[in-house]
Amino acid sequence: MVLLHLASPSPAPFIVLTSPDRWLRRELPTVQSPIDGLSFPQRRGVRACAMRRSANYRPSLWHNKYMQSLTSTDIIERDAKRLDVLKEEVGRMIDEETVVVDKLELIDALQQLGIAYHVEKEIKHALDSIFSKLDDIRMETKGNAYIIALLFRLLRGHGFGVSQDIFDQFKDEKGSFKFNLSNQIISLLSLYETSYLAVEGEDTLNEARDFTIRHLNNFLLNSLDDNYKLRDYVARALEQPLHWRMERLHTRWFIDAYEKEEEMRPLLLEFAKLDFNVVQNTYKRELKEVSRWWSNLGLWEKLSFSRDRLAENYLWPVGWAFEPKNSTFRLAQTKANCLITAIDDIYDVYGSLDELELFTEAVDRWDALDIKQLPEYMKVCFLALFNTTNNTAYETMREKGLNILPYLKRAWTDLCKAYLVEAKWYNKNYIPTLEEYLQNGWLSISGHVILSYAYCLVPDLTQHDLDLFQNYPEIMQWSSMLLRLYNDLGTSKPEHQRGDVAKSIHCCMHHEGITEAAARERIKELIYDCWKKLNGARQMDSTFNENFADIAMNVPRAAHSFYFHGDGYGSPEGETKDRIISLLIDPVQI
Repeated sequence: MVLLHLASPSPAPFIVLTSPDRWLRRELPTVQSPIDGLSFPQRRGVRACAMRRSANYRPSLWHNKYMQSLTSTDIIERDAKRLDVLKEEVGRMIDEETVVVDKLELIDALQQLGIAYHVEKEIKHALDSIFSKLDDIRMETKGNAYIIALLFRLLRGHGFGVSQDIFDQFKDEKGSFKFNLSNQIISLLSLYETSYLAVEGEDTLNEARDFTIRHLNNFLLNSLDDNYKLRDYVARALEQPLHWRMERLHTRWFIDAYEKEEEMRPLLLEFAKLDFNVVQNTYKRELKEVSRWWSNLGLWEKLSFSRDRLAENYLWPVGWAFEPKNSTFRLAQTKANCLITAIDDIYDVYGSLDELELFTEAVDRWDALDIKQLPEYMKVCFLALFNTTNNTAYETMREKGLNILPYLKRAWTDLCKAYLVEAKWYNKNYIPTLEEYLQNGWLSISGHVILSYAYCLVPDLTQHDLDLFQNYPEIMQWSSMLLRLYNDLGTSKPEHQRGDVAKSIHCCMHHEGITEAAARERIKELIYDCWKKLNGARQMDSTFNENFADIAMNVPRAAHSFYFHGDGYGSPEGETKDRIISLLIDPVQI
């Protein structure tokens, strides 16, 4: 199994290969290093990009005229006042609930219904109180795996330092989980969901994952038809654990599921439905705004070989930061996503190597007066990038007096340099090792661009925050790595068929002599290991803005959603289309 240690962009990064008996550490060239310094095998059939390629991307499903026709749900003044009343009542419910398990279940329901952001302070205060009494609560709930697992998941999910030792009581004298848990399905499900919050070295949680997966699968095979509700929960969890789900997408599903629960609280359901539609109205306004921008920009008409994915590019930021307070980030990031897509297709599909080197140098210089050497299509793309990014920086300077341009420029430059590395690999018919590929791939997937925008556009950004942002922190690197791995699982087959640069799966197949199925399993194992790295980065570093840290966790969650059943971005006609309709267009019926 391969585990990667990613240093910040400035020092030379290195890879750590782990095996049961040794650690190996190997220096690799950074993205900034000249690619000519790498040793390429001399092989026949070296490709030149003299002939323009086409990926034959399908046209957009969503046109500006349709976007502008979107109408908001009628939220009358009475409903707005009702939301304020519900918010106060829910806050009071949290404060007044005295039974620990009921308080935990209330908080869990609020989170899954997507309304916890309204009562963040009350939830924080409640969990602070629970954590301060943790030893007493452990004694009171001893032997109840459901409560202990729920307690652990909520506390750790909010940054509290809870040890995995809390689960030792459910092990036998041999150190294995007790067999009597195997038929306690609710407890198994709770323990299963909790196991995905593991960090490196937490063997108990790793064992809990294996134990619960085995017995939950047995439940699905042997349960009777009258258990259909529980079967649905179990099947959904095994397909995608709660910790890995795109939050807003899960909320839309959970509202319907919660309404069918016998112990459903009507007040919470009413609050969730009203709030979903109010927030969706915000999305519609934002979608209309960015659609006008994209239509007026006219970039796609100049780059007709590229993907036109405005609605999908907006759905991504909804997955990363759904709350109304993150409107500025969603708008700016949607524009950045459109530019990332265009530039990616230039490097992957259309540009010659000479042109790509010139474009990379132009982005590095960041000078609109110095682009005469670029071909016309690149001039248009560069000016769209230059003007859009500078405008984002200007708005931040105007509103907050903070200069974020150096950080955005750094992110775009590093992205183009990473793209250029892959273009040179492609043109030399070079298939990198998995380690080489991923060392560059966590940048070429653009996660650092997304999270640079997130870092710089959080509502309460300060100059002190910017002063700390000199390198890409680990939480950004592991979030980006997961985005890369999910992307590869979903897109490697169509990209390989049209002859693109090798992705992680094909690097494994080529250098290790394994089948595609085995390589995919290898990448899935690496995804699980990277999630533990990301969980650890979230737990260990408290210097980050909480909103930014949430976005870093949400980047791979949205990626899991987009790429779980194939390329939901490049070919968005199926599930992605349905998700756009359910999250952005169709309101919840009240």
